[in-house]
Amino acid sequence: MPLVTITVRKPKTAAFKSAVLDAVHGALVASGVPQTDKFHRVLELDGDDFRYDASYPDVAGGRTDDFVLIEILWSAGRSVKVKKAMLADLMSRLAQAGFDTENVMVAFKETTWENWSFAGGRLIHT
Repeated sequence: MPLVTITVRKPKTAAFKSAVLDAVHGALVASGVPQTDKFHRVLELDGDDFRYDASYPDVAGGRTDDFVLIEILWSAGRSVKVKKAMLADLMSRLAQAGFDTENVMVAFKETTWENWSFAGGRLIHT
């Protein structure tokens, strides 16, 4: 069950946010996540509240105000091969939607199954 957080600078249109959300979910599903496993949020922040370097560490060109930070919290155990394939798929989807993929950063965060309570305080994987 991935939890996805997308952080962008204000203002962004609903179409912008939807395109990113759809691309992320599509890439997750293609990597094996169930279609109905959708827990995504968008944080749209003022420039004073979302600061980033335009070029660190290896950006070709420079980041703009359309920079997108995608954080994916999911269960530990996926291989580097799976992550690379998911990233390639995601970047392809974003490029097809008109995004400059140099303006996108993805951070994977992993946790073990005993750290998930999906509802009611139950730890179903312990």
